[in-house]
Parts: sequence; structure tokens; C-alpha cells
Amino acid sequence: MILLDGKALSKKIREYIKKEVSQLKQKGVIPGLAVILVGDNPASQLYVNMKTKACEDVGIYSINHRMPAEISENELISVIKMLNDNPMVHGILVQLPLPEHINEEKIIESIDYKKDIDGFHPYNIGRLVRGYPLYYSCTPYGIMKLFEEYNIELKGKDAVIVGAGNITGKPMASMLLNVNATVEICHVYTKELKEKTLNADIVISAVGKPNLITADMVKEGSIVIDVGISRVGDKVVGDVDFENVSKKVSHITPVPGGVGPMTIAMLLYNTLKAVNTNKGF
Repeated sequence: MILLDGKALSKKIREYIKKEVSQLKQKGVIPGLAVILVGDNPASQLYVNMKTKACEDVGIYSINHRMPAEISENELISVIKMLNDNPMVHGILVQLPLPEHINEEKIIESIDYKKDIDGFHPYNIGRLVRGYPLYYSCTPYGIMKLFEEYNIELKGKDAVIVGAGNITGKPMASMLLNVNATVEICHVYTKELKEKTLNADIVISAVGKPNLITADMVKEGSIVIDVGISRVGDKVVGDVDFENVSKKVSHITPVPGGVGPMTIAMLLYNTLKAVNTNKGF
């Protein structure tokens, strides 16, 4: 069994980004990322702090806009429009989820697609589906980089994605299809989940339910990617029963230390890319 070490790969990617940022600074260009956090959700605060620290580590200029949970939709859109027009800001990230009174889709669509480094804007999703993305969504992008690093052939493989969300499941399906994998997406209404995963060469789970994927649900020699994050007592765990599943598969990601670090690394990479995108290159 080979452990897909996202922590080690993300470190390599960050080192590359740090060098590129340093070269840009010599030309008088400082990549800038604006992060908007609405409300005081503890998990969201943790993610924003991690992203801010990652920016500092590679030399990217980070601006944090922390908004009260009561902010109106129009007020939030006004802040985003201000950032759209700010040439010092190359990337904009709105931390999800948002309070219930704010329409998430409306907010995402208000971000300039050239600054949408999360890859969530309909324009960017459309380009991804067509196979010509401007930005790849960060979590599935990180997974694709892991496949690349460990020389995992995807062409012709049967992949099952458990979780049909907009952040991981749907863009992951498009990325796999674009490299000629055969893809099946499962969700809460899927019948006989075990039957689907047991026949898969690659299983990617992004649900957030501990021990959802057990050893009897995967075939010998398959590849398992665990995107789920849950807290059980004082431990952070994924969707996969790692101890038992790891004995059966050829490759597996740990939680923590697998997909999570890669998500942040690709966010930084997209911010770096946005410098040229916003120059119109």
C-alpha cells in the first residue's frame, strides 16, 4: 500500500510558488488574495486562518474582510464589487457556508470570474465541463495533482465519487472525464452504494461521515481518496475506515495530511495564476 502524502507534495508546490512570487516582486508585482468571512462559524474561522497563514508563508499579500453574520446580501455584493475593481487584488475567496439569508449562488456570481480562484463561478464551471478551464476547483485539483505525482494512470479507469457537491463531487467528475476516466457519481439517494464502490478502480469520498467507506466496500488493489473531514472526540477523521481499508488497497490518502493540504496549495497556485489572468495574458 502506498500512502498518498498530500502534506509532502503541498510543501513542494508551496516552494515553487514562493520562488515565483519572489520573482514577481522583483518586477514590482505582489500577488494579492482577498478572503471574505461572514459570521463567526468556528470551522470557517479556522479555514480562513489557515489560508491567511499559507499566503504569508509564500509571500502572497492577503486581505481579510470579516463581516458580521447580519450583513445584508447587497452589502456583501458591494464589498465584492469593490474588490473586483481593486487592481491590487488578483483573487477573491468567499468562505462558505454563508448565513441562510444570503443567496450563495448570487454571491458567487458577483465575483469577477477572472478573480474566482475557487473555480466556483458558473463561467469557470462551464469552461471546466468543456475541458478548457480558467481555474480548476481547488480540492479536486489537489487530488489530480496527487494522481500525477504518484504516476497513477486515470485513462480508462472506473471511478466512483461519493458526494455530489459543487465544491468537490461535480468538478471532480468533470476533471476525471476530461482525462478519459469513466465516472459514476453517488449521493444520499443512491441505492446499493457498496455495489458501486466495490466495482471501482478509484473511490473518492467527499461526504463528511466517519467510516462511510469500509473494507468490504472496496476491491483489492483499488485507489481510495478520502476528502471527508469529521471530528470524533478529539480526533479528526475522514469518511474511510483507514485502518482496515488501507490493508486492501494499492493507494490511499490519510486524514489529516492527504487532500486537505493540497486544497490550500492549489488555492495559492490559482492566486499566482490569477496575476497573469488579470493582466489579460
